[in-house]
Amino acid sequence: MNIRLILQRLRSSFTNSAGTIVFGMEDGTVSIFGLIFGVAATTSDTKTVLIAGASGAIAAAVSMMAGAYLDVETTRDESDATRSFLYASAGSAMALSDRLAKAGLTSEQSNALTAAVQNDPNATTALVAALDGAPKKTLDPLEQALWMLFADFLAAAVPILPFVFLPIFQARIVSGAVTVALLIALGFGRSRIGNRSSLRTVVETVSIGIAAALAGIAIGVLIDRWFTG
Repeated sequence: MNIRLILQRLRSSFTNSAGTIVFGMEDGTVSIFGLIFGVAATTSDTKTVLIAGASGAIAAAVSMMAGAYLDVETTRDESDATRSFLYASAGSAMALSDRLAKAGLTSEQSNALTAAVQNDPNATTALVAALDGAPKKTLDPLEQALWMLFADFLAAAVPILPFVFLPIFQARIVSGAVTVALLIALGFGRSRIGNRSSLRTVVETVSIGIAAALAGIAIGVLIDRWFTG
């Protein structure tokens, strides 16, 4: 397979998985943001912060990957089962006539069309398919799971990396700044995908991230004071 085909396949996969990628990045950012700041608020040991952050990032990414896989697989199986049931029930003249009536045809039109196709299985199946409309694009569970793993872990690394290169006091500031910037970008991404207000979506996304950080700090400080008396 040449490079051009690989890039086209990757681009198509990325487009189909845009929602999964944004969701994974938001989850990775918010969860690890809260974890990192909860630990960093109670220790000046960079190693402790990094161990907690890296462990949490790996665990969260793998968990989200499994969740994405199961979600897409379950949705696909449910859709297939529903479609099979509808096609099977279409063999019943009463069921097909009822579906035609729900589609807007009169009773006479429904009965006439049902009588015309009920003895031809291929025609019946084609009519049911036309009533269902264009089939929705089926997502690949493994593809969605891998994108989720990549997006979640990549975003989780953002609040962690400053602690690798900077002293812990400066790292807290830089980590907070770059994480808020990423949350703003994710808010814009969510607004584009969901066709929502950009300002409202950005405010929501950033607020969730800040709330997670504050919750992490509160829990960290509370536990630290509990055990240190």
